[in-house]
Amino acid sequence: MEYLDKENAADVDQKQEKIEDERKIIRKKKNKKLGGIKTMPFILANEICDRFANTGYHANMITYLTQELNLPLVQAANTLTNFDGTANFAPLFGALISDYFAGQFSTIMAGSIIYELGLISLTISAVLPKFHPPPCSTQENCKEASTLQIWVLYICLLLTSLGSGCIRPCVVTFAADQIDMTKSSVAARSWNLFNWYYFSMGMATLAALTLVVYIQDNVGWGWGLAIPTIAMALSIVAFLVGSPLYNRIKPRGSPLVRLAQVIVAAVRKRKEVVPADPALLYENRELDAAISLHERLLHTNQFK
Repeated sequence: MEYLDKENAADVDQKQEKIEDERKIIRKKKNKKLGGIKTMPFILANEICDRFANTGYHANMITYLTQELNLPLVQAANTLTNFDGTANFAPLFGALISDYFAGQFSTIMAGSIIYELGLISLTISAVLPKFHPPPCSTQENCKEASTLQIWVLYICLLLTSLGSGCIRPCVVTFAADQIDMTKSSVAARSWNLFNWYYFSMGMATLAALTLVVYIQDNVGWGWGLAIPTIAMALSIVAFLVGSPLYNRIKPRGSPLVRLAQVIVAAVRKRKEVVPADPALLYENRELDAAISLHERLLHTNQFK
């Protein structure tokens, strides 16, 4: 009886192994279907519309602040400089959110929605008279924007800065993740992705600087801001349409967090004696595997 039970148990184990192998094969096939060159039109369309919207509303904003809100030139320049700095600093937090828990797809989507809300608010504030002072054609002794009107502007610009901070650090890496760089033929052609990417960005910027700025100066700021807002909405739609095709890599932790942990550990253990045998040092292979080529970080005396 014991012999038969062992045989039955062995048969069950073999069947389970076969089932598990079949599941792995199915998973690999599904993963192969995801990503690839077919995702590029959606990702590039998203980034083209985003760059068109960003350049379109931002390039001529100094004119909007001085001629529509009647702000002094120095105050207008300082306002744009402050929010430019915020937009350039925000990607640090956007990358941290993406790498640590949200993932690139979710971060791009959240950033795009926040950015769109900022553009919608800015367009509404340009169209409705109560959100800007009366027109002043002479540009002399004009009534400046009230405190409420300036705060509405600040909120709009803050939303666009935060949204841009979530989009910028993720789009290029997300596009690169769709291509399997382990294939030599694809790796040899990887430059095509970045060529097309930066060519598309350049064309979108050129179109915005000519078309949108012309409309803002000659037609009005209502349409001049509405067109970038519509372009940003189209970028969200394009990105969502391609979502079933994307290869989404799970967050593996941020190097900024690991760097902070190293600094804290180094300060706390600064008086400890380093053992002669590196094998006695702390290792976490599970964490190291995600950020190293050989599944572990090698110890070095270089930075002592």
